[in-house]
Amino acid sequence: MTDNQQDNILYVDLDGTLINTDLLLESFYRLLAKNFLYLFVIPFWLLKGKANLKHQIATRVNLRSDLLPFNQKLISYLETEKSLGRRLILISASHQNLVNDVASQTDLFDQVVGSSDHENIKGAKKLEKIRQLSGDHPFEYAANARPDLKIWEQANSAIIVNGSKGLQAEAGKLTEVTAVINSDHNQFKVFLRALRIHQWAKNLLLFLPLLLSHQLNNPELILYSLASFFSFSLCASSVYLLNDLLDLEHDRQHATKRARPFAAGELSLHIGLIATPSLLIMAFLVATLMPWQFIVVLLSYYLLTVLYSFYLKAFAIVDVLLLACLYTIRIIAGAAAISTIPTFWLLAFSMFMFMSLAIVKRVAELENLRSHKEQEAHGRGYRAADLESLTMLGSASGFMAVLVFALYINSEETRVLYGTPEILWFICPLLLYLISRIWLLTNRGQLHEDPVVFFITDHNSQIVAVLCGLLVWAATGNWL
Repeated sequence: MTDNQQDNILYVDLDGTLINTDLLLESFYRLLAKNFLYLFVIPFWLLKGKANLKHQIATRVNLRSDLLPFNQKLISYLETEKSLGRRLILISASHQNLVNDVASQTDLFDQVVGSSDHENIKGAKKLEKIRQLSGDHPFEYAANARPDLKIWEQANSAIIVNGSKGLQAEAGKLTEVTAVINSDHNQFKVFLRALRIHQWAKNLLLFLPLLLSHQLNNPELILYSLASFFSFSLCASSVYLLNDLLDLEHDRQHATKRARPFAAGELSLHIGLIATPSLLIMAFLVATLMPWQFIVVLLSYYLLTVLYSFYLKAFAIVDVLLLACLYTIRIIAGAAAISTIPTFWLLAFSMFMFMSLAIVKRVAELENLRSHKEQEAHGRGYRAADLESLTMLGSASGFMAVLVFALYINSEETRVLYGTPEILWFICPLLLYLISRIWLLTNRGQLHEDPVVFFITDHNSQIVAVLCGLLVWAATGNWL
């Protein structure tokens, strides 16, 4: 490397460049996960300036910088430059303490510059700082966003990281672009994955009251049920995004959840910040087409899920009870959408059945935890030693659901709805088989941690579901 090249200092941005995330948003969500009441204090911090906001958050949050999603392509590039004797400086608008922590995870940078409690190193301030450090020497700047164009205009050359083709073209008009380092991820597909659309299968429960009330021949009620399905699905996806944003650190320590889009740095936290409230607004806009009782149930569902995300998921047993309640609320919402009242039998069956499936999820997670020789689930109230107790509780709850169904067959309500209710007895052994098989596979460590994914992909479960549906239809006597 020539003397001129050595004088050409390479300044590297942090957020969205060196790391595939944003430290301010990371620390913001970490703060909310710690105590959501900080949400009401943050506006007052912001009144004193963004620098003060960053300082106040940074002093209250400890981020695991070793878990952050680093841009490995850029790091490889920087390692090559470093080996040639080039001077590298990390410069960021994030708080100095956080920037120092991130820089400590690499052995790349000769100097680290971040914001303080009174100075926000962003835009013109960042350019001014670069000029102070470089003097009259040329410099190169690696960054990823449109506000960086002002710095590239003064730079000798540019390295564009994860920038759009439009940004590349604009930067190319201002200075020489020496490298373009982009990820291989399709953002639209990644966003759909973050929405967990496969989890919408849970919301098929909203059609259950329509099915069991034998009103599938009513087009108006079918439309109401469809609208309720999409309303709940949009609301659920909003909560999934919120939960992932609050759980970034814990997910990154999990064997499978570390691959989730936000945790892996495949999807910008800014997208999550915008999409989370947007999906919720869309959900309630759809809900306005429904009876007011449905809106009340949807609001209750959302408040409970938020309570779960912020607080209750850390408490053993309480979390699975709440999950069972959330499944049952879906049935109540489906009934509210078509202005019917769900029976005691249906609600009792739902609570026991989904309590069992919620515990299945926890047992599968603990089996995975034990296989990695860990003793405690991060962010949960469970330990590997709880496996046997949870297995007994979960299997007992599943068999209680079958007992409730058996008692329902002999009830007066069943005689009114079904021409030949005796046919429903054949559903009992199918349910016993399904529950027993799920728990057998769970204890073998062969069940996916998400029971919904298991049901979607397991042919045996699908056959059982179809057979149960055919038996319900046969019991109505409509085929006679």
